Amino acid sequence: MIVVDTNVIYSALRSSLGASYILLDSISEGKVDYAVSAALVFEYEDVLKRPSNGLVFTDFEIDEFLDSIISLSHRFSPYFLWRPFLKDRKDDMVLELATVSNSEFIVTFNIKDFTGSKNLGVTAITPYEFIRKEKLL
Repeated sequence: MIVVDTNVIYSALRSSLGASYILLDSISEGKVDYAVSAALVFEYEDVLKRPSNGLVFTDFEIDEFLDSIISLSHRFSPYFLWRPFLKDRKDDMVLELATVSNSEFIVTFNIKDFTGSKNLGVTAITPYEFIRKEKLL
């Protein structure tokens, strides 16, 4: 099981050429178990619908994408908080989801933001490192 940070979702929607896109494609094919929470989906929505984000999708298309992500995921509701554990409360929310879902990895471009996550049994890993490790290339 993995948790995917918002920056990876954003990257996958920006380009179909990178590791983020391969990861999302692998999730849609059922090759990767993926955890979400309501809070994480709301964060995805907030970032993906910002007018200044450079994406070429309408709000309706973003909603359809998010519905698809939710349908492919395992949904969790963290019932405890580790806060403050990391520097950013939004990163704490991602770590809490990873912990409650027994995820081995948080897939993110911001590895340094999850310093200390290994103390809770969760490794922060880039999309490229993850797809190489899982042989998804």
